Amino acid sequence: MTNPPGSGSNLPPEDQPGWGAPPPQQPGYGQAPGYGQEPGYGQQPGYGQQPAYGQQPGYGQGYPAAPGYSAPSPATPQMDIGTAVRSVLTQYATFSGRARRSEFWWFALASFLASIVASIIDAVIGSDVGAGTGVVSLLLSLALLIPSIAVAVRRLHDTGKSGWWVLLWLIPIIGWIVLIVFWAQDGHPAPNQHGPSPKYQAAGGYGY
Repeated sequence: MTNPPGSGSNLPPEDQPGWGAPPPQQPGYGQAPGYGQEPGYGQQPGYGQQPAYGQQPGYGQGYPAAPGYSAPSPATPQMDIGTAVRSVLTQYATFSGRARRSEFWWFALASFLASIVASIIDAVIGSDVGAGTGVVSLLLSLALLIPSIAVAVRRLHDTGKSGWWVLLWLIPIIGWIVLIVFWAQDGHPAPNQHGPSPKYQAAGGYGY
């Protein structure tokens, strides 16, 4: 009994579809793979294909995303002289923490101007106590001694240095020059062992 014509179940091999056709081939070395084929060694992957081991990603394929990193937030505006003086005097004897450059140098300028005014007052009222020092100047110097040392120490902390470096002020000329260089340096944007940066903290902090 024969099968109905067209069923194809008992057709001889030579009548089967695809008999004698060459098997599908993988693309050779240096050839681009076709759609749906895996790229061979040394070949670039085609559109929509994943690169094989040891291959660079092709067009439209990106590298894995790098770990997230956020740069320091923009620095806050520099302090003006009034804000700097208030900041130093409200931290009158605070030797911990950090002080930014504008805070230190504005306070140094304000102290210098105040000493000139005190000298003028001493000259007007005749309160000279000897060695060119008047009562008003002496009282002002004593009042500003502790906050001046405190802000100098905090300024060193802002550059990542120990506050004990302030003792270099006892060495004339050379010690003064070294300290002025230290105080003129910009602070570290990242938090250090003395606390967060006063320059970037108010702007949102430092991100990693």
